[in-house]
Amino acid sequence: MGSLEEKVVAVILVGGPTKGTRFRPVSFNTPKPLFPLAGQPMVHHPISVCKRILNLEQVFLIGFYEEPEFALYVSSISNELKVPVRCYFYLLVDVDVHLLVSAESANQFGELVADPVTKELLHYTEKPETFVSDLINCGVYVFTPEIFTAIQGVSTSRQDRANLCRVSSFEALQLATRSVPTDFVRLGEDILSPLAVKRQFYTYETMDFWEQIKTPGMALKCSELYLAQFRYTSPHLLANGDGSKSVTIIGDVYMHPSAKVHPTAKIGPNVSISANVRVGAGARLINCVVLDDVEIKATGDYNEKLGITILGEAVTVEDEVVVTHIIVLPNKTLYVSVQDEIML
Repeated sequence: MGSLEEKVVAVILVGGPTKGTRFRPVSFNTPKPLFPLAGQPMVHHPISVCKRILNLEQVFLIGFYEEPEFALYVSSISNELKVPVRCYFYLLVDVDVHLLVSAESANQFGELVADPVTKELLHYTEKPETFVSDLINCGVYVFTPEIFTAIQGVSTSRQDRANLCRVSSFEALQLATRSVPTDFVRLGEDILSPLAVKRQFYTYETMDFWEQIKTPGMALKCSELYLAQFRYTSPHLLANGDGSKSVTIIGDVYMHPSAKVHPTAKIGPNVSISANVRVGAGARLINCVVLDDVEIKATGDYNEKLGITILGEAVTVEDEVVVTHIIVLPNKTLYVSVQDEIML
């Protein structure tokens, strides 16, 4: 990878609004890939890692969103990377990045068996019913251009098998309703498993953190992990303050430069505050993600305010209101204290 002759293209799969429904209702107003984790859009974190790839030529975002939803972000990140970032919203070896997990949770993922010395992938199975391995697939791959030959081979192989089969009209109808369309390629079953059999696939075990983000609560946990990572990778992104002349900061906190926070407020740990947020006197924020244009008014008790909470864009929290373990959709005003609810 990364020789003077090679050009590298990064492909990031971003899904679509009909997928990832467990992230609702937060994703109704903000596409899930653009939801902020530690102050940066979710998709920004893998894109920013791509900056370290030598000879990176382009970054493609592949999914099912409307392109205008990503236009502003794509323009901004393209200028930052000095590399074109393009959206193709309608899927596209060889190295697979994998992670060691507990045996109890491994069957929720694609499981791998690798040669302990050569790291060759020996076996791959997607979400097996019985335990196979505590190494799981993280969904990060390094492919050579030959991957396209492998993809084409899947369709050819299916067509060849169909031509060899002689079945009745009724059996053909049943097969058509159960089988995968000929133009649909499953990465795990159709590509990775055959490559493992052919010993053409290798694994790399990462020691970094890895977290699924299927629900807003998982996003809050992942935001906490990124904030902790910023201590070593991007300390300039973390807020600081001792309460003497500025807001008191406890633990890892991100505050957008445009946010206005009263000096008597107390923020953290694990807080991400987005653009144009206004936080009043005495506010206490813990374990929360606050989206753009939210207003949190003054409170008389230093120990009252948000906890394990996500506030949508342009939400207002009135004076003396305590909100805990809630998700609030955009453009709402909270006049009374709320706990353990989703505010639609």
